Amino acid sequence: MTITTPDDFTHRWRQPPNFPLEVAFDYTFLPAIDILDHIRRDAEVRFTILGDDDWQVRMDRTAAFRTAPLEEIVTWPFRLVHFNLSRFYDDLLHGFQDEVMIPWRAHLSARGFTWQRLAPILFLSTEGASSTYHNDNSHGLVWQVHGTKTFHSYLAPDKHLSADAAVIGETTGEEPPEHDAADRQSVVMRPGDQLWSHALTPHWVTTESSLAMSVTLSHGGLCHQGRFSERELALRAYWDKNPAEAWTHDLRSVRY
Repeated sequence: MTITTPDDFTHRWRQPPNFPLEVAFDYTFLPAIDILDHIRRDAEVRFTILGDDDWQVRMDRTAAFRTAPLEEIVTWPFRLVHFNLSRFYDDLLHGFQDEVMIPWRAHLSARGFTWQRLAPILFLSTEGASSTYHNDNSHGLVWQVHGTKTFHSYLAPDKHLSADAAVIGETTGEEPPEHDAADRQSVVMRPGDQLWSHALTPHWVTTESSLAMSVTLSHGGLCHQGRFSERELALRAYWDKNPAEAWTHDLRSVRY
């Protein structure tokens, strides 16, 4: 069921599984190909060339990624992520702060939510590319902007990875482990679709179109009227026992 009202969201956000939702943002992105051309040249971009080609081919493509013709780049299997989009609020993402981030923060705050970090992350990939199998320490409002991706997780994440195991990083790998397909929650996301991805739940994302772009609003330390989500309580308990590590954990997957 798609979550469309604030009351529905407030009821559902604290525990898995993931769920589709509809948030009406009044913002239009530039074409994905133009964003790719701009962002691939930025010093903070991170990308991985994928595929079955030999090691030398992948190394050559990695070296050429920032300058090769776009029509060539989009034929390569790759995944790309940028975590610091505020760098582009004056040009590539002009208006994003005023039309997306401020209204969403105001919406959450008006309904009793607080957070310790709320920032957008950009993902671009080509057909056949897959993210790693991982979990995030943050909740994500995943917004599909261009192309098609499938967001895979589990209907009952505890069956596959406890919150305690997620906290200490037992998730990350290139491929998900063997599992019963009936346990999987796979949501096909097309332009305009949105999904809530719960903190500390294992997931992976596959690209089904020639080029796909999504933006995730990442919520670190999200709390509603003093209550964290059920799985995030494990993270808080771990930090209580290991205070020297509190806030040293990055809120993103280091192996996207």
